[in-house]
Amino acid sequence: MKTFDLISMCFRNLFRRKMRTVLTVLGVVIGTCAIIVTVSLGLGMTKIQEDALAQMGDLTKIDIYNRGGGGKDAPVLDDKVLKQISEMEGVEVATPLARADWSAMEFWVGDKFQFSGQVMGIYPEAMEKLGYTMKEGGFLTSGNGKKIPIVMGEQAAYQFYNTKKRDGWVYPYPDQNGKIPDPYVNVMKDEIMLRLGRSDEEKTKLVEYEVQVQGVLVADYSKGWETQDSIFMPIDEMNRMVAEYKKLNKIKESQNNEKGYQSAVVKTTDIKYVESVESYISETLGFSTNSMESIRKPMQQQIKQQSMVLGGLGLISLIVAAIGITNTMVMSIYERTREIGIMKVLGCEVPNIRTMFLTESGIIGLMGGIAGTIFSFGISWVINNWETIKMALGIAGGNSGMGGGFGMGMGGMMGMGGGKVSLIPPWLVAVAVIFGILIGLVSGFTPANRAVKISALEAIKHD
Repeated sequence: MKTFDLISMCFRNLFRRKMRTVLTVLGVVIGTCAIIVTVSLGLGMTKIQEDALAQMGDLTKIDIYNRGGGGKDAPVLDDKVLKQISEMEGVEVATPLARADWSAMEFWVGDKFQFSGQVMGIYPEAMEKLGYTMKEGGFLTSGNGKKIPIVMGEQAAYQFYNTKKRDGWVYPYPDQNGKIPDPYVNVMKDEIMLRLGRSDEEKTKLVEYEVQVQGVLVADYSKGWETQDSIFMPIDEMNRMVAEYKKLNKIKESQNNEKGYQSAVVKTTDIKYVESVESYISETLGFSTNSMESIRKPMQQQIKQQSMVLGGLGLISLIVAAIGITNTMVMSIYERTREIGIMKVLGCEVPNIRTMFLTESGIIGLMGGIAGTIFSFGISWVINNWETIKMALGIAGGNSGMGGGFGMGMGGMMGMGGGKVSLIPPWLVAVAVIFGILIGLVSGFTPANRAVKISALEAIKHD
């Protein structure tokens, strides 16, 4: 039997009893809708949650702290360890993010304006990988021995204060006319000098280095507070300056001093790697860590549990739909027993009979899956635009009953991140339609086998 003839016959058979077929398809539609909408709500709430957390911090970033003290067996956070971490699967970059000693380095513009902010040491190549963006100029590069390269935070210029005044600060806040005053220093144009701090009051033998400002960062607290008002310099240059400062001031290393860097940052290529990388750093290497995973994971678990409850209800609907398909096919076989017998007498092969009934049940599942998907998009649109619909219909926000509760629920979730509560990606559509077909085939398997076992002679005698 040709495929086209088979499909045409199946459609004719199904629409002999239009109402029964429509009701059976409706069961699949309801089950498919329940599954799609449930999964779409889970995806939407997860996306909203991740967007909200991303505003608090980078979800793929892990902060490492060297809090082991100076003990003999304490782990050392050094370049060797960071290289080891950077070679792990899923790690994009691992870099120190070390704060310089406040007294070690002083940045001056002339003899009047001194920088009072934080100086951070970092691998130059790590800045772009950490997701920092430049407001002006370019990213940090390695030093060339002549000038010390630095990159400034967006508001770092306001950290230069006038040492000749009692209150020598300029604040980046609008005045009465709404205008933000300019800082004392133009970091991209003024000449900035780095002076090594001296412990003696007269500060004889002043040691200075010329600085090259390579760019100004965009302040982004989700990437780190340091993008606001810090100075970044290559970690090698910072270590060299600190060592020279200690030598200049005859500071000896104490046996109790912590070795290695005080802190570092690791960025993974995807959220899925954060847990395994953080676990390795804390449990295997022995360092203290912090990431958004500790917040994200419990929230995700809660959403998963809610989705499973709703998904269970959807699954029950599909089971009911499967029973409906089975019932429809059994009734169809009973009504067409004589027809089956005639087909066998005329020489129709048994596999063709089985294929015909399986195709009919599969078509029911296909139609239900497609219709269910279309209805799911409509339901998803209503959920995502519920506040607009309420305003258009003049529904008060405090309405009681299911409608009011639904509105409050949707408004609450939308308030988390301002995104869509229900998301239906293409893969979910494909899975829903295929799942509908499989439900139909599985439901029709037993009736189809029953059909092929009917005796031809008995079938012909059947009224």
